[in-house]
Amino acid sequence: MPLLDIQSVTKRFGGLTAIHDVSLQINQGEIMGLIGPNGAGKTTLFNLVSGFYPVDSGEVLFQGQKITNFPPHECCHLGIGRTFQTVKTFAKHDVLYNVTVAALPRMKGVKEAQESALEILSFVGLAGKKDHLGGALTLADRKRLEIARALATQPKLLLLDEAMAGLNPAEVEEALLLIRKIRERGVTIFLIEHVMQVIMNLSDRIAIIHYGEKISEGPPHEVAKDKKVIEAYLGKEYVFREGQS
Repeated sequence: MPLLDIQSVTKRFGGLTAIHDVSLQINQGEIMGLIGPNGAGKTTLFNLVSGFYPVDSGEVLFQGQKITNFPPHECCHLGIGRTFQTVKTFAKHDVLYNVTVAALPRMKGVKEAQESALEILSFVGLAGKKDHLGGALTLADRKRLEIARALATQPKLLLLDEAMAGLNPAEVEEALLLIRKIRERGVTIFLIEHVMQVIMNLSDRIAIIHYGEKISEGPPHEVAKDKKVIEAYLGKEYVFREGQS
């Protein structure tokens, strides 16, 4: 049984069909990549899975349970965590507060939530900045904080929406290591990313959406050679090189 089973989902906004009849399965422990041009419907699909948008047709199952149109807090309670393209922190509160708030629903009280938050901050490399204000962090650290808050909800499935956008090459390498460490903790990962070095070398499988429809799915080496993917998104066949992350 797949951890996440998206079955023929469709989402319309008025006369615009943002997602059309998309099916996708993600297995426990997998890193699944999602690519496609801007406006293809990638974030919309994330929003359908995590309950931010209602599904017009089709079903979403998580661990075999139908969660179609569950609200975000119920999806989170079941074990679906996510980050967003635009990082939003509690800018006027410190880093520890940001993560403690996310941990509270899983804990017995504030003290336990703070202890959990401190462990997570250490894991993502922000323990030394626990007293810094969220709004004073660099972009790279704000993205780490976003991931830390998602991890504080104790997800079984983590949706990462362009977690490396805007980062320099050194910061991308650090983010890659963090994502691999998250998988090692037993968290399944579903990520949207435009940095091809990242998505091709990190993912176990990749799906591509174009104009709201899935046009290809498979291991990175196969997807990179798919003529439909090259025409719709890559422009040319992606070349894997040794030493890439």
